[in-house]
Amino acid sequence: MKLRGLLASLEEVGIYMKATEIIYAHGHENVKSSNRTTFEITKENYLTKRGDCIIAVGATKGAADLNQQFKEVARSKSTQITIEIEAGEEKETVKAWGIAELLLTHPTDLVVRKSNYVCNRTLAIRADKAARDLSRRLVEKLQNPNQRVKITLTAEGAT
Repeated sequence: MKLRGLLASLEEVGIYMKATEIIYAHGHENVKSSNRTTFEITKENYLTKRGDCIIAVGATKGAADLNQQFKEVARSKSTQITIEIEAGEEKETVKAWGIAELLLTHPTDLVVRKSNYVCNRTLAIRADKAARDLSRRLVEKLQNPNQRVKITLTAEGAT
C-alpha cells in the first residue's frame, strides 16, 4: 500500500505522527443509518426518527473532548483518520481524512462526512462510507439500546 510506505518513510525521518482515541457509546432503537453522506456519534441520549445519520448515542466524548494530540494530528497535512465501529461481534472500518481547517469544538457531536464540508462537529472528511454504507448486521446491533458500542479513532499523518 503506497500510503503505508509513505508513512513508514515519514516515521523514519521523525515527521510522522499517530494518535488514537477510544469512545464508548450505545445503540438506540431509532437508529436508521440511512444517510448517504455522513454518519454521526453523539453524547446525547435521545434520537428522533429524523436522525438518519446518527449511529450511536450516549458517547463518552464529543469533538471538544478529544485530546489535544489527536486534534493536532487530525489537523496535519496528509492525515488519514480510521474509524473502527464495534458492536458485539460486528466490526466496521471507515477510512477518511483530516484537514488543517478542522475545528473539533462541538460539545456533543462527532460527524464523519463523505464531502469536504467542515464545521465544529466535523471529525473527518472524504470518508469512504456514510451511515447507509454500514453493514446491515452492524446497524441491527446499533438499534439495540443495550448494545455497547466501541469507536476507535486513529489519526496518522505527516506534520
